[in-house]
Amino acid sequence: MPVSDDQPHTRTRLPVAEQSVYQQVNGRQPRPLRTLLAVLGVVVLLVIGISIANSGKPAPGKSGSSADGATPAPAATLPSGRDPVSTTSNGIANGYPHTDQGAQSAAANYAVALGSEQMFRADTRRTVITTITDPTVAAALQARLDQGFTPEIIAKFGLDAQGRAPKGLTFVSRTVPVGTKTTNSADTATKVDVWCTGLHGLAGEGSTQPVAADWFTLSLTMRWTGSDWKLTDYSRKTGPAPVPGDQQAATAEEITTAVQDFGGFRYAR
Repeated sequence: MPVSDDQPHTRTRLPVAEQSVYQQVNGRQPRPLRTLLAVLGVVVLLVIGISIANSGKPAPGKSGSSADGATPAPAATLPSGRDPVSTTSNGIANGYPHTDQGAQSAAANYAVALGSEQMFRADTRRTVITTITDPTVAAALQARLDQGFTPEIIAKFGLDAQGRAPKGLTFVSRTVPVGTKTTNSADTATKVDVWCTGLHGLAGEGSTQPVAADWFTLSLTMRWTGSDWKLTDYSRKTGPAPVPGDQQAATAEEITTAVQDFGGFRYAR
């Protein structure tokens, strides 16, 4: 039978979880949730602000550097992922942009060229220098490097006077940039340090000069010529070298195969 309105009603107490849902349906949000949403909103605004502030890197001579050679702010350690250039000359990338990243990309690729096998032969060494060097200093730098690659020095690497390896052996000389940093920058000139590891030696059975690794830093001074960064001077110092890993050295055959199978890279900052 129908229940009259004057009869007592039963009050139901909901469990805590159900009560929260009930309150949200009726538009009453608990204060902790409001506080959380407010905090998240502030964090999002901060992230957006930081992203906008760090959205670009200054070019040499712009903000962060000065024409009087002041040291610019440290660059990020991660690579940009941008291709440095799309053109090459004599197998070496060229046509770098007039930016700090362009200068660092040029320095990394020039370091590879300066540490290549081509530097041990007079004809290919001249080609490398002509390709990467400012024409105004090319002759002086060529003479300096010719003095650094005398037949006596080349012989210490197990090569003959023409820079050729003994029959049956493969000469290895590779420079692998690990990182770059701008140490002195202006609009038309810059100096970039390139931290490198290198492979040097003769690969093959019976080699008395097995391929070994070393660590060094190249300091490259470059000038903006109006269309590209070109080398004007460089220096080399040892290290910093990490602690050698506990790893078994490869056999002569494995090293020879690796040298022949694995090619090099074009480097970008």
